[in-house]
Amino acid sequence: MDEVPGSVGTSASFSLRLGQTMFASASLLFMSLGVEFYSYTAFCYLVTIMGLVIPWSFTLALVDGYSVLVKCPIRQPGILLIIVVGDWVLSTLTLAAACSTASVVNLLLNSHGSICPPKFCNRYVE
Repeated sequence: MDEVPGSVGTSASFSLRLGQTMFASASLLFMSLGVEFYSYTAFCYLVTIMGLVIPWSFTLALVDGYSVLVKCPIRQPGILLIIVVGDWVLSTLTLAAACSTASVVNLLLNSHGSICPPKFCNRYVE
């Protein structure tokens, strides 16, 4: 069976999973610092989803790292199905969280300060 770049158990997959973990952690960190994100449901949703993505990606990075070290990529259909479904669900939820957060930021910026606290909106004004 040919090895597809980025498939589970390869060094490319390990790198991608580490990158996914780092970016999800950075998103969670920046949302939690200095912004009253809990006032807006979309931001709470983003924080919740990133809280799910971090352990999922880190666990799969550990699995990929182990597979690379022992030089035995994962080929069991049941495990691959779980990974595919988990990635599909989390990627859909992450897209929904990013879109809802972007729409709330757009709404707040276009409200001309009537509903947007200055501490929050001043971060996004050019």
